Amino acid sequence: MTRLRREFFDRDTLEVARDLLGRVLVRVLDGERLSGRIVEVEAYIGEDDRASHARFGPTERNAAMYGPPGHAYVYLIYGVHHCLNLVTGPEGFPAAVLIRALEPLEGVEQMRGLRGGRPDLTNGPGRLCQALGIDLRFDGADLCAPDALLFVEEGQ
Repeated sequence: MTRLRREFFDRDTLEVARDLLGRVLVRVLDGERLSGRIVEVEAYIGEDDRASHARFGPTERNAAMYGPPGHAYVYLIYGVHHCLNLVTGPEGFPAAVLIRALEPLEGVEQMRGLRGGRPDLTNGPGRLCQALGIDLRFDGADLCAPDALLFVEEGQ
């Protein structure tokens, strides 16, 4: 499958959110592909969005959200769960799409191991990050780089 290019993310956030449905999120871990079809997303747009981490302006925590499109914004909630967002729109404007759920496709056994054997692998933003081994190391990661270990591909 073809990886999504930066131009895909450098558009209106609601359009990107809609168009992400059915695409495939891929994490390369220890040389193995862990992937899932994106089935649920949530858009956050600008400092006026009261649900957005950007509502109080730029901080160290949300800096990636103000960065270039096609990068990851990963944060920790409740001190336990990581959440993955894909930065959209023009650099400097805080907008991102939260990946809420995936339909597992590849590397299911490794995902199950990362989730401690639990059956609910990727239904929820924290669960999918745990199943794919996504943590704060990916905050600000370029999803469009040729050597990226986390990226999005066209769906089938």
